[in-house]
Amino acid sequence: MTDTTGAAGRIVVGVDGSEPSIRALRWAVRQAGMTGDSLEAVISWEYPAAGWASMVAAIPAEFDPQALAAKVLDDTLEQTLGAEAAASVTRTVLIGSAAQALMDRSAGASLLVVGDRGYSGFKATLLGSVGLHLTQHAPCPVVVVRGERD
Repeated sequence: MTDTTGAAGRIVVGVDGSEPSIRALRWAVRQAGMTGDSLEAVISWEYPAAGWASMVAAIPAEFDPQALAAKVLDDTLEQTLGAEAAASVTRTVLIGSAAQALMDRSAGASLLVVGDRGYSGFKATLLGSVGLHLTQHAPCPVVVVRGERD
């Protein structure tokens, strides 16, 4: 259910620890400060495709990708915003592709914010595949925060 009474909503921001995602996080924090919206930072992870798995050495039993993703998210929030401001951000760690995770979490959100590319992007592209998918299919308005030109 979408609130149309003008009450504060929720801004979802994709964070993967990359510089573009940090710029998106900073932008989303400023926007939330102006609108009174709450802020939810989302990171996702997924196992490598089956073809790649056969070329990778065995994954150690103690390897916990969920915990690793949560640590990347926690560290990025605290290093970017400081501990006090980071404590007010809702943190969501999901398994799956970044595009699908952000699509799912942005349902009912007032805004979705992403960087122009994350760690998986090719530097020569104007917009990463996740950002491109989200601008075409997200269930709410999307802001793509661009960085400096190289």
